[in-house]
Amino acid sequence: MKILVTGGAGYIGSITVKLLQEKGHTPVVFDNLVYGHRESVSCPLIVGDLLDKEFLFKSFENENFDAVIHFAAYALAGESMQNPYKYFDNNIEGGLNLLDLMVKKKIPNIIFSSTCAIFGTPKVMPVSEDAQKNPESVYGESKLMFEKILHWYDQIYGVKHINLRYFNAAGAAPDGSLGENHDPETHIIPVAIKAAMNNQPFNLFGTDYPTKDGTCVRDYIHVLDLAKAHIQAIKKLNETNASDFFNLGTGNGYSNLEVLEMIKKVSGINLEIVKKERRAGDPPMIFADNAKAKRELGFSPQYSDLETIVKTAWQWHNKRS
Repeated sequence: MKILVTGGAGYIGSITVKLLQEKGHTPVVFDNLVYGHRESVSCPLIVGDLLDKEFLFKSFENENFDAVIHFAAYALAGESMQNPYKYFDNNIEGGLNLLDLMVKKKIPNIIFSSTCAIFGTPKVMPVSEDAQKNPESVYGESKLMFEKILHWYDQIYGVKHINLRYFNAAGAAPDGSLGENHDPETHIIPVAIKAAMNNQPFNLFGTDYPTKDGTCVRDYIHVLDLAKAHIQAIKKLNETNASDFFNLGTGNGYSNLEVLEMIKKVSGINLEIVKKERRAGDPPMIFADNAKAKRELGFSPQYSDLETIVKTAWQWHNKRS
């Protein structure tokens, strides 16, 4: 299949593109390189912004695609609360321009990178697909809004979608070729690894949560397992021609302290931990009910045990230092 991948120069996008190529598909990446990296792309790359509708349409005037995988979005919850316009403009308007292209070119299917942030602080654990949606950030709200937009584009134009609601993407390609390379970096595993490598202390926000050790608990899913789910989602859309949505997580949670202890173990470095006050908006615990993804997508995480996640991330960052 020929697949348009927006945001394919980013972390999850670039690893998915590599896997698409290995499976015999032909990806084309459209990315503005604000957070993506040109060197991470090993297929045709068009540097452009989804907000520039004229350039978007001109870029694909003479091309067509079997499907779209839509990664391109701003994704920092904290920043979204400081600059809501940036998030609504990019994540909604950019997505609408993409959908307009799909309607014009009669591209039938889209796989959308959604997020567990649409749930906010869940009332019931683990979190199922049908749990109450209560975003606590503009970022989460923008993703939920786009899920609703996709519903209407299905109803009106017949554009079919699968929304993949990621929990915490982590780790790096096992062969060391691609990994998490954000600037600024906000995720605990790369931030703690960099602190260990540079012999700096790590700030741990919140040690008084109602969890097993007082620190936040999250569901970490290896980026390669996520990438595989996108290919499974395309296959399902081709087979069923029916829109759907899935939670992508392991169904298990690791606390921040457990993550930091694993980084100490893998690196052999005694990372200094500085305990700080809680940050606003961090739910104590969230992990996925992934039964539907297992049952209907064939989703079966292979790399998402904590040690493999941290080892692949450590190897990636160590190689680049």
